[in-house]
Amino acid sequence: MDIIIVGCGKVGHTLVEQLSSEDHNIVVIDENPNKIQYLTEKFDVISIVGNGINHETLIDAGIETADLLIAVTGDDEKNLLCCVVAKKTGHCNTIARVRNPIYNGEIDFLKKEFGLAMIINPEQTAASEISRIFQFPAAIRVDSFAKGHVELLHFKIDAGSPLVGLKLLNLHSSFHTNVLVCTVIRGDEVIIPNGAFEFKENDIVSIASQRHNAISFFRKIGIMKTKVGNAILAGGGKISYYLARTLLQSGIRVTIIDISHDRCDHLCSLLPEATIICGDATDQDLLSQEGLENAQGFAALTGLDEENILLSLYANKVSKAKTVTKINRITFSSVINELDLGSTIYPRIITADYILKYVRSMNNSKDSNVETLYKMANGKAEALEFIIKADSEITGTPLQNLHFRPNTLICCIYRGGQVILPSGQDIIQRGDSVLVVISGYRISDILETLGD
Repeated sequence: MDIIIVGCGKVGHTLVEQLSSEDHNIVVIDENPNKIQYLTEKFDVISIVGNGINHETLIDAGIETADLLIAVTGDDEKNLLCCVVAKKTGHCNTIARVRNPIYNGEIDFLKKEFGLAMIINPEQTAASEISRIFQFPAAIRVDSFAKGHVELLHFKIDAGSPLVGLKLLNLHSSFHTNVLVCTVIRGDEVIIPNGAFEFKENDIVSIASQRHNAISFFRKIGIMKTKVGNAILAGGGKISYYLARTLLQSGIRVTIIDISHDRCDHLCSLLPEATIICGDATDQDLLSQEGLENAQGFAALTGLDEENILLSLYANKVSKAKTVTKINRITFSSVINELDLGSTIYPRIITADYILKYVRSMNNSKDSNVETLYKMANGKAEALEFIIKADSEITGTPLQNLHFRPNTLICCIYRGGQVILPSGQDIIQRGDSVLVVISGYRISDILETLGD
């Protein structure tokens, strides 16, 4: 597809990286020539230094024939206006990043009036992911499918776990729980395991399951933790605001620490039920005074990645809190994964994944469409949910008789309110929601999982 990206910040860069790797034709627009030069040298893209709102700039970028425009500058109003100009000039679909909470209740109105395909709010999306983690602290990441009926939960196997040395084929007989192991991350390797696979210490395992079955499984392997009852949020930015609002609605007590007096005053008016502390979140005495040692949840959400990393390391040292670390800029994932940071959240990657799902869905066939997409293990694997729209080669035949490509796993089928963790005898039917995990290739249609 022909895609125009306006704004080359962290999100724009991540989008260029992911979309250019999928053989789309990318044009990037930004007013900063240094950012443009960097992307041009690193990726196969066409670049334009200019203002994305400018009609002539969009014409030069090919808006008249483009399939999609994505506006992800740091200015909400500029993003919206850019999409309006693009719609008036060409006939492409448009996506705008809108972050200001004042627009939060008007998303549907803005989409309808401006003709937008999607409005994405990175901070709110990141806050939703952190909230799911605090609701299920035994997991380091929780992805939701089938409108919340199925979850993909990721957890780490620690020393002394009863899973160490266990073969996958013995998992059900050992623990009698209805979960399906989807992937295992071991070092830099992503494995879609077979029955002979043997778990090891430090493996990061993902399972597909309903919530109550996952709770039972985690309890039996000794890592079950109850939902956090209180949480300390270091940093009072937009993610903290969205997260605090969600946690408070769930009955979780929230303390926010921010160094800005003005921001604290604003948060006090927005979140009267939260405790707002004006101070330096890196002050150990302040953290101790606010009860970090007894906190059940801690999220490092300041504007500095290095500060967030240090805060989470300290929180894990002095408390048993479930920790979440926000990282926006640092890309040393191999080093970060070795640190005891609890769960790590990358807002730019979460945003890019949502947009990438939409791009894949534009290539939908008559047989299926992408409903949900999550990248795993730095993009080495993907979990995709497809809605089966029509009968095809993949429907009506037992899964054991279908010839799937290597590194493909049908994890779950959701049908009429029933969650099916499939065996070889199960079949896919029209109307099903199907969760697939793949590694080593990309797809936009579930039929692409079939081999020759």
